[in-house]
Amino acid sequence: MEACYGKKQYLCTVKLLFILIAQLIAADVHAQHVELADSSNVKTLDGETMHEVTVTAHKSGRVKTSGLGNAELISSKELLRAACCNLGESFTTNPSVDVNYADAATGAQQIKLLGLSGTYVQMLTENIPNYRGLAAPYSLGYISGPWMQSIQVSKGASSVKNGYESITGQINVEFKKPQATPWADANLYYNSDQKIEANLGANLELSDKWSTALLGHYELQDKVHDDNGDGFADMPKMRQGSMMSRWAYISDSYMFQAAIKGLKEHREGGQISHHSVAGDIHMPVYTIDITNERYEVFTKNAFILNPERMTNIALILSGDIHHERSSYGKRTYNGDQRNGYASLMFETDFDDHHKLSTGMSLNHDYLEENTLRSDETTPGVYAQYTYKIGEMFTLMGGLRWDHSSLWGGYITPRMHAKYTPVDGVTLRGSVGKGYRTPHVLAENSYLLTSSRQLFISEDIKQEEAWNYGLSTQLQIPIGERKLELNAEYYYTHFIQQAIIDYDLQGFINVHGLGHGDKSYSHTFQVDATYEILPKLNVTAAWRWNDVKATYNGQLRQKPMNSRYKGLLTASYAPGLGKWQFDATCQLNGSGRLPDQQENVLWDQHFKAYEQVSAQVTRFFRHWSIYAGGENLTGFKQKNAIISAANPWSPDFDATMIYGPVHGTVFYIGVRLNWNKL
Repeated sequence: MEACYGKKQYLCTVKLLFILIAQLIAADVHAQHVELADSSNVKTLDGETMHEVTVTAHKSGRVKTSGLGNAELISSKELLRAACCNLGESFTTNPSVDVNYADAATGAQQIKLLGLSGTYVQMLTENIPNYRGLAAPYSLGYISGPWMQSIQVSKGASSVKNGYESITGQINVEFKKPQATPWADANLYYNSDQKIEANLGANLELSDKWSTALLGHYELQDKVHDDNGDGFADMPKMRQGSMMSRWAYISDSYMFQAAIKGLKEHREGGQISHHSVAGDIHMPVYTIDITNERYEVFTKNAFILNPERMTNIALILSGDIHHERSSYGKRTYNGDQRNGYASLMFETDFDDHHKLSTGMSLNHDYLEENTLRSDETTPGVYAQYTYKIGEMFTLMGGLRWDHSSLWGGYITPRMHAKYTPVDGVTLRGSVGKGYRTPHVLAENSYLLTSSRQLFISEDIKQEEAWNYGLSTQLQIPIGERKLELNAEYYYTHFIQQAIIDYDLQGFINVHGLGHGDKSYSHTFQVDATYEILPKLNVTAAWRWNDVKATYNGQLRQKPMNSRYKGLLTASYAPGLGKWQFDATCQLNGSGRLPDQQENVLWDQHFKAYEQVSAQVTRFFRHWSIYAGGENLTGFKQKNAIISAANPWSPDFDATMIYGPVHGTVFYIGVRLNWNKL
């Protein structure tokens, strides 16, 4: 076989991938012939000879949960509808969560929920708070798609059990379990930008109580692309590797889970050639270099005291260490963060109507940024009571008290109600408060990809907000199927907030809410899901956002924020489900761009734009092959980097992002699965 070096590396990779796929197809066809000829796979029932038949039911991979809060479960089935290389790409078909790039140079992704930044969403892994501070800008890329068992997205006020930080909602990721049915899998991915990804995973039963699992991930994008010809890489070159080892012990009276994870990532972007309008080739090339190392560990212990009354005591311990070394042109940013978290919980059901959950927690954050240091320790206690009348009515009230070494003591109240007057109709309401400590530069390091002076005011306090929500869920019989209709409204009102103000000439000003200043978000969403034809599921959604804050004394729309969003997504798996066809269309609404006092370098508003993605999957017994495309409309934000030809000028800015920064991407991949049934 010819050696794969230099430019041949990518051609060889594609060739090897297609050879592997061809061999797998041949092996699968051969295996099917062997199965039909093997009499051991034939069963006899009352003298009749029958071949084994597997019956499967078609079920949506994204379902509204029946619990107290307004939440939805994104299962592994839904994750197969797109490439889902990481957590950020897992929301392609989701009407509630928006994902876009934070800037046009680093490749950092950010989510928005209820029209607000992802920093107001509490990120959880295995129901443990995670990815705060330094990890926030790139956290969506730190969780590999094939590692995930499911994702739970809840909107509005959440339970007080997980802390005080949730303001707009929670996103919890459940990883594949070591105690699950024995499995092994792999995922290989390649796209038209010559990005390669590989994932491996397996678990092992050590005994009837002990089990372990190992998950590995590697991705490489070593090719520079500049499709718009502005002299800057559309996406940085990137190399990332991560591994997780999991352990579980399950008995009737005690359950134990533990995991350790390590990750290292290097990004290299910026100017790829001198492209100066002035023609000054003596200026240095503007480069971006970012290296992140992250190590995590957690243990979960549950002591079952009374299974009939669900009485148990749980102890959760977790910790992480994060190192970042980065440079943006002539700017340098280095950060080191350590976090420790402990939670002790007690829960019991007094009877069928009354439930109590109470506990205490301790969180410690240490963050060092260049020469600045922040050290915060926060102990807290909480109690949560739930009253339930059958399946018709549930009311839950929670209250917690925490004391921060930086901000003092504060109380977090939250309440949820659920009412089901008749079958097929569910009404929900919630109200709650949330707090969070802002780490402006750590959470928004992409702001350094601008020549503007970054001014962080000393008046920034602990962020504090109320969230109110109402939602209704209807199941309307139409023919032999049911139309699932959901409508919801949420209002988020900030008492204190760190405002990022882009409307000043030559400055990005981050400041707190002044006396009389306002900041709020109104969101209204309606979505409907219906099986139009057998195994053809269609979801349509529309969301309206009204997100405003006080900028320079005026209450105005938040810049670079779409006013509305429409989504139409369909999934079709005909026959026995060996083929699956998926397509999603998004309409992202218009919005305003920051003010300009002197030079007119961009428009005052951006227009609405569409994005389309599609994928075809062919399933075999132990593997599947998939191919598709993202951003098939080819829409790219024009002038994504302001003054890209002169990156050392005062006008240079790569943070003015409202849409995609690169065009259509095609991909192909193969998934291998071995499950012991």
